[in-house]
Amino acid sequence: MGVAEFNSAYIGTRSDIVSQVPKGAAVVLDVGCSVGALGANLMAHHSGTRVYGIELDAAMAKEAEKVLHNVLNLDMDNTSIVEQYGKEFFDCIIFADVLEHLKDPWKVIEDASRALKPGGVIITCLPNVRHMYTISSLLFKGVWPYRKRGIHDVTHLRFFTRKNIVAMFKGKDLEIQSMKSNYRIIESGSSVNRFAKYFALPLLKEFLVFQYITVARKT
Repeated sequence: MGVAEFNSAYIGTRSDIVSQVPKGAAVVLDVGCSVGALGANLMAHHSGTRVYGIELDAAMAKEAEKVLHNVLNLDMDNTSIVEQYGKEFFDCIIFADVLEHLKDPWKVIEDASRALKPGGVIITCLPNVRHMYTISSLLFKGVWPYRKRGIHDVTHLRFFTRKNIVAMFKGKDLEIQSMKSNYRIIESGSSVNRFAKYFALPLLKEFLVFQYITVARKT
């Protein structure tokens, strides 16, 4: 199976995530690394950085092995990062659209913080279930809008708002440094979405956020 045959939603280079990785991060873990596109993009912009990966899908993990330093084909619901790599091993750990698929993302974040060096960062990208499409679908259609991708991906087990994300990092020796918002008017890809940020006024913006990208530093 070639890279082109995988779902395009899961193999992006994710410049929005790469831009959040500290320049001094020499050892990085990409959890849910898919085919390694994000890691390859990161290494192209950060000379000397080593990117490790964990991926559930065996076919994707095999592709990722071609471009990343090391890849483990594991299920994060049954995996401890600390047990695999040891304490204080990574400068940065990335969870890009991964935590919402897990049974206990709070436990995973706590485990990840132990595998992080002091001063290191955890970067997460999580869909915002408070998006106006969720509300309109429930209010006017009376249904939960299950989809094959996006906020309402049928494989999502956990759902987050901004406050849920903030609460997840509390009490884990992690301090949120920044929260970036990716805005969309329409959940699925549309040219209309490029205007979303202009409608993100104080009382409306949390209903237009498609994803929150959070950077939390280990204290």
